[in-house]
Amino acid sequence: MTARLLGLVLVASGVTMVAPAARADDYALDASHAAVTFKISHLGLSWTSGRFKDLAGSFTIDPANPAATRFEVTAKADSVDTDNVKRDEHLRSPDFFNTKQFPALSFQSTAVKAVEGGYEVTGDLTLHGVKKSITVTLAGGRTVEFPRGVQRTGYSTEFKIKRSEFGMDKMLEAIGDEVFISVSFEGTKK
Repeated sequence: MTARLLGLVLVASGVTMVAPAARADDYALDASHAAVTFKISHLGLSWTSGRFKDLAGSFTIDPANPAATRFEVTAKADSVDTDNVKRDEHLRSPDFFNTKQFPALSFQSTAVKAVEGGYEVTGDLTLHGVKKSITVTLAGGRTVEFPRGVQRTGYSTEFKIKRSEFGMDKMLEAIGDEVFISVSFEGTKK
């Protein structure tokens, strides 16, 4: 029986065929293709840059229902790296990240809406034991297969926070309060 004839028989008998709903895709963060970097003013003269080397996370993309899309990223605080051992030790101390008491920085989305070129994501940023809601725009979402058989997608964003709002208020006269943060990540489909 041809497909056209089968369709006519199904319609005539009152049977309707519904296309399956688009399904959400779950992704695991590919830490080797992810970065959380930052820069902060030093004495108003130059920028000090750094990154967090140990990242983990996952996300779910639901193209049919963007509100069901979710993002979660965590960085180990003691993985902070500014390419200066002495400064990194100071950043891990109670003066700044206090990594023994607050071992992780995290972001967990609470609301997502589609925008041109990506998503507007609101979520909870937890840093130094303080949780604050922030909104960022994640650009990206193109999918590729690499290596063969592995579907991946990626996003990036840039935003700024005031470290004093997260209880990190030491040395404000020497080190800026505004921290400029860049996040870029890829995920592999589970």
